[in-house]
Amino acid sequence: MPFVHPPSSLSIIALSLAFALAGCAGADKPASRQAGANLEKREQSFDEFLDVFRKEALAGGIRKETLNSAFVGMVANDRVMALMNSQPEFVRPIWDYLERAVSERRIAGGRRSFAENKRLLARTETRYGVPAQILVAIWGIESNYGSNTGSFNIIQVLATQAWKGRRAAWARGELMHALRILDKGEITAKAFKGSWAGAFGQTQFMPSVYRSHAVDNDGDGRRDLWRSLPDVFASTSNLLRSYGWRPNEPWGFEVKLPKDFPWAQAEYKVRKSLADWQSLGVRRIDGGGLAGSRLNPDTGGSIILPAGHKGPAFVVLHNFRALLRYNNATSYALAVAHLSDRVAGGDAFTASWPTGQIPLTRGENKELQQRLTAIGCDSGKPDGVVGKRTRAAVRCYQRQVREPADGYPTAKLLARLRGGAS
Repeated sequence: MPFVHPPSSLSIIALSLAFALAGCAGADKPASRQAGANLEKREQSFDEFLDVFRKEALAGGIRKETLNSAFVGMVANDRVMALMNSQPEFVRPIWDYLERAVSERRIAGGRRSFAENKRLLARTETRYGVPAQILVAIWGIESNYGSNTGSFNIIQVLATQAWKGRRAAWARGELMHALRILDKGEITAKAFKGSWAGAFGQTQFMPSVYRSHAVDNDGDGRRDLWRSLPDVFASTSNLLRSYGWRPNEPWGFEVKLPKDFPWAQAEYKVRKSLADWQSLGVRRIDGGGLAGSRLNPDTGGSIILPAGHKGPAFVVLHNFRALLRYNNATSYALAVAHLSDRVAGGDAFTASWPTGQIPLTRGENKELQQRLTAIGCDSGKPDGVVGKRTRAAVRCYQRQVREPADGYPTAKLLARLRGGAS
């Protein structure tokens, strides 16, 4: 969000004078004009929003027939509004997410789906350079291999979010993209279904992403992400390639860190060559060297600790960042990466997750941020969301109390802050 400079004292005086003059002028307005001003101040209804947006869409070249079919009988979706405004108090730990996302049932389904579509996946991989198992993993996590693509009306979802959502301007843009998809005839308004967030298809594209990266790979003149697997696989590959996917390079791998590892360097922003990480004592989980037949020692990567120093550690390479661009959550990217390995016959992670650790709630994370800032470890705005600034503040405090500075917030750390330790 852009920073707005506070007004100078002269600006404040000027604004005060302007408001005073406006108040005097308002006193002389007829009652009808004053009533009109009051109407402008009240909250816009959903129908009024649609009327305004319809005019913008017509001016932008959307056909009247398309708008009639899209908006006929439409009301705001209360369920979408509830989901938009809900913020779960308890944060789901990554090991819980992975247990569900990469379950034995999903692994078996992925291997079966891989075998059933082997030729098509191989052709797609040859064309785009994205491994077939990565495509299958995204497919599995996004829609359970096409079995659940969502039942929400996409136009209604985006209109509801554009009317009252926290990211109304973004949703407004996506709504316009969705209408252009309808206007082109690539889907009907009735069939335009997806998730409550506005994503659709078997690998869950937003309308803007669909328009820029979806591919008609079966040659029928339509980019069908609901029913055409050739289109689904090619579109997903095309998107990952636009995110910089590097052919013939893995996403990363699990590693073992030495006891004297400099924990503060376990962060996405810290990139070193595999040779440099190895010189610090980092090894593959089986004890082997980091480079191999598919990787040279100069390949750059970062080390991440998704559950702190007591959980598994990973070297993540360039392609892991491409997965993060698909969905900017470490838990999601790691789930796709791990499921892809398991579908291809790989093993489960070796190191154990610290399942005995109770994750902090959003309220506790907010309290943690406030307490960290109070002792001089600035965590930024206390919003309950743990980002890089909060992790840096946690490391600041961990160094003070001589704990491994992994940047991972725990209930124990919060309890120590509450006790006033420094």
